Amino acid sequence: MTLSVKDRVSEEEWQARVDLAACYRIVAHYGWDDLVFTHISARVPGPEHHFLINPFGLMFEEITASSLVKVDLQGNIVMDTDYNINPAGFTIHSAVHEARENAKCVLHLHTNAGVAVSTLKDGLQAYSQQSLFALSSLAYHDYEGVALNPDEKKRLVADLGDKVFMILRNHGLLTCGESIADTFLFMFLLQRSCEIQLQAQATGQEMIKIPDVILQGIQAQGEQVTRSAGGALAWPGILRKLDRINPGYEQ
Repeated sequence: MTLSVKDRVSEEEWQARVDLAACYRIVAHYGWDDLVFTHISARVPGPEHHFLINPFGLMFEEITASSLVKVDLQGNIVMDTDYNINPAGFTIHSAVHEARENAKCVLHLHTNAGVAVSTLKDGLQAYSQQSLFALSSLAYHDYEGVALNPDEKKRLVADLGDKVFMILRNHGLLTCGESIADTFLFMFLLQRSCEIQLQAQATGQEMIKIPDVILQGIQAQGEQVTRSAGGALAWPGILRKLDRINPGYEQ
């Protein structure tokens, strides 16, 4: 009898698979996916540097815990699967995972709002409360073409530094975090910041920037608001929402 994926992995890996599949589906729910062309990756708990990423060709709304592909840092598939991965997609993700031990999850999107702000010379500005959280830990990386060149990794990592939000110029958005829940929350804030900025700029009216002195204390305020739980505060509700609107991610 052929064992299921759940029976072949640790409890910790299975939980990571369930959470990552859920993350793909909630991204699809918000309309942030780009057909099959962006990625969310998560490190498999344990000593091996193995990672989970989407099977290339599946829509985000279709992804399940079992369909996620396990790879090493070079993008080699390390567990039997019927699927392949997108090598261009994993170039960016592997660079961040390799450089940052605390980057347990990396989320990269090509949303309309994110790409639009990435084309603006001044980038994201302090026009909203949401933007302050992103600006408190925001990096930029210049466009170098489709991410197929391994040499780009060191430049991307150098630009990211210790930040958790990144705007890829003329390309899109990236967040990373200690957990899948945190990484999703960071992207929610970054994406919402871009949407708000573009809508405000579209009015053509003079805009009010938030003073720098307020930005300096925003991370401590965020800790207070989330009771130091970060993305974990909202994650159970997100899973309940998916159970109602798009169940099956945990299969």
